[in-house]
Order: sequence, then structure tokens, then C-alpha cells
Amino acid sequence: MNGLPAFNLRHLEAVAAAGRLGSISAASEALHLSQPAMTQAVAKVEALLGHRMFDRQPSGVQPTEAGRRMIARIERAMGYIARGGQRVRHGARLPPLPHVERRVTLGQLRALIAVDDAGSFAVAATQTGISQPALHRAARDLERLLEVDLLVRQGRTVQPTRAAARLLRFARLAQAELLAGIDELADLISAGGGRVSVGTMPLARSLLLPRALARFARADPRASVDVVEGPYIELLSRLREGTLDLLVGAMREPAPVGDVTQVPLFVDDPVIVGRTGHPLHARGSFEFSELLEFPWVIAAAGAPVRHRWEAMFSERGLTPPPLRIQSGSVLVMRGLMLEDDWLTLMSRDQFLFEKRAGLLSEIPGAGISMRRKIGLTMRDDWRPTPSQAAFAAMFRAVCGEWTSEKAMEARPFRYG
Repeated sequence: MNGLPAFNLRHLEAVAAAGRLGSISAASEALHLSQPAMTQAVAKVEALLGHRMFDRQPSGVQPTEAGRRMIARIERAMGYIARGGQRVRHGARLPPLPHVERRVTLGQLRALIAVDDAGSFAVAATQTGISQPALHRAARDLERLLEVDLLVRQGRTVQPTRAAARLLRFARLAQAELLAGIDELADLISAGGGRVSVGTMPLARSLLLPRALARFARADPRASVDVVEGPYIELLSRLREGTLDLLVGAMREPAPVGDVTQVPLFVDDPVIVGRTGHPLHARGSFEFSELLEFPWVIAAAGAPVRHRWEAMFSERGLTPPPLRIQSGSVLVMRGLMLEDDWLTLMSRDQFLFEKRAGLLSEIPGAGISMRRKIGLTMRDDWRPTPSQAAFAAMFRAVCGEWTSEKAMEARPFRYG
């Protein structure tokens, strides 16, 4: 799998079994391997990781701190692979296969992920350095093992079947667990320096996330953070498959799926925004229905701000105006407003710099309240590495400080 050492899944299973049973001999019996084969499997994993997994004792083996951390990740990864294999067969209405995870190889999963990422065997071969015949063979072997079709050709591309989509999610989660284990081993040698992947939505990316990123970079210069922007549904999908660690931004209520946890951090109140000099500014006060006279740019259906925008009109007995342009991109919205009399809903912090420059302004007098919750979204079974936990804590701290700053700004000034 991408970014992982050339692990053998059977060797990883041997390490997990020895740690769980506390004995090489007991693990060899459980896995039906000879003791020399078990010893060799553990040694190969230790060589790949550069860490000793066990302390050998007369009574058996005791996991080292490195072993304890890695074994926990291996067991979680194996659990995901097992769930993936059985979900695929259940989705195809086939009876479960016993211990399917023991016959799947990381090479097969690596091939499936590579072809899915690339959209073709040829591109996947170029990106991974694995030959096309080897990729074909690994993918077909996996199909024969699971007894379901996984990849189908559509024109010049190769697309995953529904069964493959289910398996890919759990394969990527297994990959994320093993990568997290490697990060945790590195943390034993030198604290910090792990990897964090963050999906961000418009409000967070304008002010709060940059502040948290700058502070995190100062606190841990060796750490790397991958910031990913995109539609919420795409970000949520990546979170659920483990390629993102957490999402920051507006929460969905209720949560759209049952396997994520949302942690609210503060409440934001979007306002109506237009260019400085917008006709509504000149009018001073105006009737709410006059907002229908101007073009609006709002995110597509499903976004919290879109729901609040629609409710803003419907609560007053008005039909929302037709949207000629739907976009959640702050850059697109800013560009439209600067070009003409477009209106949108934004947090005050999303146009802070344009307001200071005299380009965009809040449209006063609408008398609306559009409160929405901003927070973190994570997988409910997420087990963060030290770096990931530190970043999440940093973002929470930044949000807490920001909330305190806004409260201070809102306090009336008292003389004397």
C-alpha cells in the first residue's frame, strides 16, 4: 500500500498473535506455522520497522513499548480487512468465508487501491512502479478469492464495482492504521514529526485553520500537515476511509452517517454580504422582500448555509429566489460580489480582509439570525497518533481563544 514498507500480512498476523498469546510457540500453534517460521516472520517485521517488537523471556515473549503500539495497530488493520472481505461477500449475497483476511495479501489490496486511484492499470503501473501484469494478476487473484467482480472496464478507464468500493474503504482504513503505527514508532525515537491530514470547509480555512496550522508548525517543526479542500460529501468519504484524519468546519445536523462523531466548538452567525456601495447600502433600511431583487450565490443543496438561506425566506412566507450560480467557494463568491450586485451569506471572518480594504460589507437591517455550529468531525473509532491528537487539541484551543475574542468585542464599552 502507498507509503508502507513491503509488509507481508501473514508476518504482521504472526506479530499480533505472539503479542496476544505471549508466546511464540502458542502463536505458531494458533496460526498452524512452525516455530522457526514464526520466529522468522517476527524478525522480518522487526527489520522493516527498525524496532524490536518483543523482549524474549523464559516464560515467553513480552511486547516492548514499540511492539505494544504496533500490535494494537496491526490488530485494528486486520479487523478492517476482515470486515471488508465479509462485507463484500454479504453485499453480493454470498455466504461468509471463514478467515478470509488470512488469505488476502497486502499486495492484492495495494493493487486494488492503486488501480482505483489511477483509473487504469497503465497509469497505476506508472505511479507505483509495479508492472501491469503484476497488477492484473493481484487484482484477479483477489476476485477469485472473494468470488466477486471488483474491477470493470468502462471505455478507457477501469472502475470499481460496488463490492470493490466496500472493500476499498476498509483496505484504506487498514492502510491508515499501519501508517499510524509507523508514526507512533517514530515518536518513540523523537517526539513529534508525525503526519496529519485535515479536510477543511470554508469558514475554518479563512482564519481559524491558518492560525492553528501556524501554531502547530511552531510547536512541532518536524510534523507535516496535509490540508485538503473539497465538497463536504467528498471530504466525508475520505474521512470514513481513513485518508483524512478529521474535518474542520460547519457541522451537519444530524450527522449524515452513523460512524462519525461531531464535536461542536462554537456557534457562528452568518450575515448577508455584498460589495461596498451595494444599492441596499444606499437605501439604509429596506423591506426583507427587497432581497429578492438581487442575484444570490449560495452553496449547493445539503450545505448548512444553503438550508439556512432557504429558511431565511420561507420563515417570512417568501419563496427563495432562483439560484443562477451555486458555489461554496469563497473565492468565487468574493469575485462575483466584487463584479456586480451579488449577495451571499458569510461569516464575518470570511470577508474580514475585504472589509478592511473597503471592498465588501455586511448588508445591515435584514434582521436575521442564522446560527450554525462549527466543530470537528472524526470517525467514531478513530485512534489518533500523538501528532494527530496534538493538532486536534491545538485547533480546539484556537477556537476557544477566538470565541473569547469575539465575546470581548461584543461587550459594551464602559467609561470609568
